[in-house]
Formats: sequence, C-alpha cells, structure tokens
Amino acid sequence: MAGQYDYIENNLLKIKQKISRVCSQCERDPKDIYLIAVSKTFPADAIASALDYNQLDFGENRVQELLDKEPAFRDRIMHWHLIGHLQTNKVKFIVPFVFLVHSLDSLKLAQKIQTEAAKADKKIKCLIQVNTSGEDQKSGCDPKYTLKLVKEISQFENIKVKGLMTVGKMMENEKDSAEREIVRGNFRQLKSLFEEIKGHSIPGVDMKYLSMGMTSDYDIAIEEGSNMLRIGSAIFGKRD
Repeated sequence: MAGQYDYIENNLLKIKQKISRVCSQCERDPKDIYLIAVSKTFPADAIASALDYNQLDFGENRVQELLDKEPAFRDRIMHWHLIGHLQTNKVKFIVPFVFLVHSLDSLKLAQKIQTEAAKADKKIKCLIQVNTSGEDQKSGCDPKYTLKLVKEISQFENIKVKGLMTVGKMMENEKDSAEREIVRGNFRQLKSLFEEIKGHSIPGVDMKYLSMGMTSDYDIAIEEGSNMLRIGSAIFGKRD
C-alpha cells in the first residue's frame, strides 16, 4: 500500500494554495478557513496518508462507514466530522467520539442527541443544517424556521450549537455563471441567517462556524463568508 496515496500531499498543497489565492482576492485571511477532508468511500490508508501531511479534520457522510474507519485511528490526534444525514437510531454510535455534527436539522434529532450525550456525559458540538437551495432531496431546516430551531436546541444542556451548514444547489455545469450565481445566493442566504442568529446572542449558542463550500464551489463560499470547507475529490481524487 505504501506510496499508493502519495498524491494526496500534492493535492492538499494545491487546494491550500487555491484557498489562499481566493482569500487574497477577497481580503480574507486563509488562516480563518477550516479545511475538512471528505474521506467518504476512500479507505483508511488514504486517510492515514492525509493525516501524515498534517490534515487533522475528516468528514464522513455515513455513520456505518465512519464506524468502520474510526477504530484504526484511535491512537492518532484527529477530528471526525459527520457531514451527512444523521438518523436518530444511529446517534448513540457516534456520540463517544464525533468532533462536530454538521447535519442537525430537527428538534426530534436534537432530542435524541441530547439523550445519548447525557447518558455518555458528553457535550456534542453541532451545526444546524439549513436547506437554502429548496431542493426536496436535500436534508436541512427551512431557512424561515432556523432561528426558532436554534433557540429550542439552545435549551439542551449536552448540545452546543456552533454555527450553520448548507449544501449549495448542485450544478450541471460548474463553469456556468448563471448556475454559480444561484449557488452564491444559497451561500449568501446562509451567511445572512448566521449573522442574524449571532445578533440574538442566544445563551449557549456560539456562532463560530459557517460550513459551506465543496470542491465545485468553495471559491464562491469563501467569497460569501464561509470559514469551513468540506473538500473531497480535490484532495482524495475522483470517486468510483
């Protein structure tokens, strides 16, 4: 297996250079951008390779895949992010080790996280996922109910709301300026919500992270204020 994933170092360097370039164009500090390597479908060896090059944050979409990979890294310093939809019956499995849940989108799910986190005597950091694109197949809270949901979840002692997450509208053609403007609108809406909720100074809520932007649209996300990017194929390569 040695050497099979050496290309990851080069990809990490390239993506960091590109992030720096976009940041300098919009007068932001690249140090403010938190990079999550989305390792879904890639084996533990690929993750280990990225870890060796000081990438410490990894995102997984599926709980089962995360549970399969996690034991191999218990002796390493790293952070696991659950970025995909979380079913209530899977919550108990990730509570012991997850660093950040990006996909909290309902009171029902929050109640389950609270129950399992209290049992384990853990505080679970979560982002509220918002459906800014209006696509039916996407998870996420309706933007108009997001503030209400944050206020409700803020009452839970074992959940720490740390910000918001969204997935921009999927683009057919990533170079199409009209499609890119739609995505920009999605990100702008989340940033506006983020600032609105921050302005309410809700006790127990720390609006720290704005998780938006993936391989196809992270430049737009940075321009619109994202400080947490979820990058998969630009780091690990194309998925099968």
